[in-house]
Amino acid sequence: MKLLVTGGTVFASRYTAEYFSKLGHSVYVLNRGNKPQSQNVTPIIADRHSLGEILKPLHFDAVIDVTAYNADDINSLIDGLGSFDKYIFISSSAVYPETLQQPFCETMETGPNSIWGNYGKDKIEAEKALLDRVQDACIIRPPYLCGPMNNLYREAFVFECAEQDIPFYLPEDSSMKIQFFHIGDLCRLIEKILITDISEHIINTGYPVPISIKEWVTLCYETVGKTPVFKYVSSEIPQRSYFPFYKYEYTLSVNRMSNIIDGLTPLKESLKSSYEWFINNRDLIVRKPLIDFIDKNL
Repeated sequence: MKLLVTGGTVFASRYTAEYFSKLGHSVYVLNRGNKPQSQNVTPIIADRHSLGEILKPLHFDAVIDVTAYNADDINSLIDGLGSFDKYIFISSSAVYPETLQQPFCETMETGPNSIWGNYGKDKIEAEKALLDRVQDACIIRPPYLCGPMNNLYREAFVFECAEQDIPFYLPEDSSMKIQFFHIGDLCRLIEKILITDISEHIINTGYPVPISIKEWVTLCYETVGKTPVFKYVSSEIPQRSYFPFYKYEYTLSVNRMSNIIDGLTPLKESLKSSYEWFINNRDLIVRKPLIDFIDKNL
């Protein structure tokens, strides 16, 4: 297939581009050329908001839009495209209001979420803009993505704490649960959507069973070959100042996804591959001053 992947240089978009390139597809990546490109892809160097005629002569079997955050992102790309068969948009679980009953399922109304703020609101507007323009588009709503190429300071933060033998500071009673999804499984889902006529066009993703933050940190430490020493922090101290996730627990229903793919990558295996990538790509991590805050305040 001839595929257009937006981005293609960082984490989810880069992994996606390389995944489909390795399968033998002809992969084009659309980005501004500010970061190194993957091998075996065709870069289209342009800003999605000022495409001009650069994409008009090209036909794509599918557009895999990993980097749209708002309605303007969607409209600008569609305006600039020539012809295409399928459009797959990686949205977010942030589109569900926290006031809804959990687990969130795809039939629920989207709406503002006080935790995610404008990020969730903009993703909702992006989804609406896409469905207005491409009625049979497929929208994927993942929770936290994990796996190799993750340059966000989540697993990487815990790996560094483990390497430095730093006691790990957990919020309150550490029972908060979080839901992950492996980037490779996301790509397998996209692959199925590309070759199958699926009946559902909005799909939640994620491991069916969430994991507590204590269990997750323990797995991260074990990946490094360490055992964590835990300390607990009261709710008076803002959680995001010393911990990489918001104080927000939610669960997605993933029945639709499970009808399309199975055999998900175990979280333990995901963390192992994340650490192997991290060891050789430390300079790519977008760090936050979490350890500095811990050193000075905890």
